[in-house]
Amino acid sequence: MSQNFLNYIGGQWIPARSGRTFTNLNPATGAALGEFPESGPDDLDAAVRAARAATRAWQLTPAPKRGELLYRLGALIAQKKEELARAATREMGKILLETRGDVQEGVDMAYLAAGEGRRLYGFTTPSEMPNKWAMSLRVPIGVVGVITAWNFPFAVPTWKIFPALLAGNTVVFKPSEETPEMGWHLAKLFEEVGLPAGVFNVVHGNGPNVGWPMVQHPGVDVVSFTGSNAVGTKIATEGARLGKRVSLEMGGKNGVIVMDDADISLAANAVAWGAFGTTGQRCTATSRVIVHERVHDELVKLVTQRAQALKLGDGLLEGVEMGPLVNARQLERVSGYMKVGAAEGAKVVAGGARASGEGLNSGFFFQPTVLTNVQPGMRVAQEEIFGPVVGFVKVKSLEEAIAVNNDTPFGLSSSIFTANVNAAFTAMRDLATGIVYVNHGTTGAETHLPFGGTRGTGNGHREAGHTMLDAFTEWKSVYVDFSGKVQRAQIDNN
Repeated sequence: MSQNFLNYIGGQWIPARSGRTFTNLNPATGAALGEFPESGPDDLDAAVRAARAATRAWQLTPAPKRGELLYRLGALIAQKKEELARAATREMGKILLETRGDVQEGVDMAYLAAGEGRRLYGFTTPSEMPNKWAMSLRVPIGVVGVITAWNFPFAVPTWKIFPALLAGNTVVFKPSEETPEMGWHLAKLFEEVGLPAGVFNVVHGNGPNVGWPMVQHPGVDVVSFTGSNAVGTKIATEGARLGKRVSLEMGGKNGVIVMDDADISLAANAVAWGAFGTTGQRCTATSRVIVHERVHDELVKLVTQRAQALKLGDGLLEGVEMGPLVNARQLERVSGYMKVGAAEGAKVVAGGARASGEGLNSGFFFQPTVLTNVQPGMRVAQEEIFGPVVGFVKVKSLEEAIAVNNDTPFGLSSSIFTANVNAAFTAMRDLATGIVYVNHGTTGAETHLPFGGTRGTGNGHREAGHTMLDAFTEWKSVYVDFSGKVQRAQIDNN
């Protein structure tokens, strides 16, 4: 019998007001994992009201004290890491090796954000007037609405929620309906470390009934979203209409450049991990290999061998290297791109179809897929497939490779494999993405560096790193005049 889960609003565990629920499924087995509230605008409104009621007291809590709570939270997450990782694998599908990393990022982010409690720095600067003090400081904005995707159901929410709370904001969180249990676990963890009621709230449900009302709610001051470009663009448009701050992370079409002087075996291993890790369901997944014509065939051969050798199955089982896609819609989407690629002239040299066999028939498994004869303008080279599919584009030079890499609607992550230091530095300068790797694949960002991208990937904000507070704080400039008289700035006193 599956468990019934609840929303977390104002420190209370409550069902949706409608009484309706939806079922959370294991994508590897089809088994029901639990019933979650199918919430609506009324539930969202209750959570926003609870968050607003808690805002003043939380803002007046000293930042170092807010940080201490996050330190306690990080330690608790670390203590429960295996339990949380297994829960994430059950509902999302990726293998335990990866969900352990997903949870570890939550630990790292808790400690990183907590440290900002004693580093919530502003700036002081000399005034142009005598006997006058000038400074600026960060202040919280208010209520932050957080909407996240299902592929990193623990890490990505923490990138947003922990900095927002540290800065003195309160939060209303809508987890993905594909991975709701991890949002529930996060609320339980906050409850256990004693976060005041209303400071963090979780409302389960879908985009139209919870996410969109969150975007439009007048009590939500900031919306932080991770998901598709189509939805993010719609949120940005509505945010502009309402004069609301919006922070967007919207995916990528990431390329690995492999030059003819590269370590081809190393590049092949990196491509295989970047393309097929998380079943290709990462915004930083390696989707294109832009390879010099002199080493093209050798690299295709090695990546194909690695793809065909991968063991597919339930991510909880020992030895499994790639899990399922998250749901039937994703399986249909990835399968559909095989027809698109074939129509455009791409050639399948590995995979290309739904995976079947012992332990696979009840889940949403797709074969690791390698495409060749891919041209830069093809849809399979321009659109985010979000599955275990990588396409090879042949080029003649570094300049051509960089041009091909930059010619997509997205700009999240890119990579170059080369032994030439001049080529490496040229790529570091000219690759138009928010993240650049040298002799490493397109995945593996670390929490203490800014995360985000250019063009259709985002709207200029960066998550984590030293930029983590930017989306969740305003700057306030303060002047203290102790001259005892009215001094007129911006007046020619000469």
